[in-house]
Amino acid sequence: MATYENILVDRVGTDGRVARVTLNRPEKMNSLSQELLFEWNDALHELEADDSARVIIVRGAGRTFSAGYDLAPARGGADAVVRRYKTVDESGRRLLMGIRTGMQQITDIHMYFWNMAKVTIAQVHGYCLAGGCELAMMADLVVAADDAQLGHPGLRGLGVARTGAIWPLVMGMRKAKELYYTGDSVSGTEAERIGMINYAWPKEDLETNTIALSDRLANMTADHLAILKLNMNRFYENMGIYSSVRSSTELDAAGQFTGFSYAWQDKMREGMKDGTGLKGALDWRDGLFRQQSPGVKR
Repeated sequence: MATYENILVDRVGTDGRVARVTLNRPEKMNSLSQELLFEWNDALHELEADDSARVIIVRGAGRTFSAGYDLAPARGGADAVVRRYKTVDESGRRLLMGIRTGMQQITDIHMYFWNMAKVTIAQVHGYCLAGGCELAMMADLVVAADDAQLGHPGLRGLGVARTGAIWPLVMGMRKAKELYYTGDSVSGTEAERIGMINYAWPKEDLETNTIALSDRLANMTADHLAILKLNMNRFYENMGIYSSVRSSTELDAAGQFTGFSYAWQDKMREGMKDGTGLKGALDWRDGLFRQQSPGVKR
């Protein structure tokens, strides 16, 4: 395997037949920078071609799975690859289709993860939010610590959840809409109850149980597992997951131009000026949702 700056790759399970990819930016809560995502994509391609890797686990280093996309200002690198699509005109006005096309490049990485010819398991602990939740949802199976937090607060003014469009396929309509409209998070225990994930385990048992589950699946060869996966995925693809995710990406771009999104962007700019930065903007946004709805228990 190649070596990477933002991810780690190792082997676990019987005879190393389970590959494990670790998102490795713990100092940034494994936020998904463009560099990390392109490295992750490269590693997945390499593992897909490796017949000795029967199952792939993806997890996060440090205290969390992933807090979402990296919202720090672009500073070149792989980010520049995405931003080569024109997103502003000569007057500095933002352009919808340039933003959409750049976003689509990232969606394509997520959809490759969905469709690759390997069985995949997302192992979630700590925060699994926004883009981190989008990534986890594209795995075949998702397991989590019972106290993990899963959700998409980015729905509060940042656009829509692109691959979060899978929620209506894995849980009931009422709960899917509630989580979409509020941007609320749920615990691992609640995520298992509503069908978002497969299992919620005590944090101290998460790694051992995930490897045991992966190793059990890996009793079959990689090619046989791939056939089972592709057969299952076709049912969901025929229900429109590809068209829904494509549409969600376009609406994510369009969501940058709503009144609430502009208010969020203004708070971001104010934070850069007064020194409160991203934290100040997040405190403003999430503070609007901290009041509990009557009769709602979390």
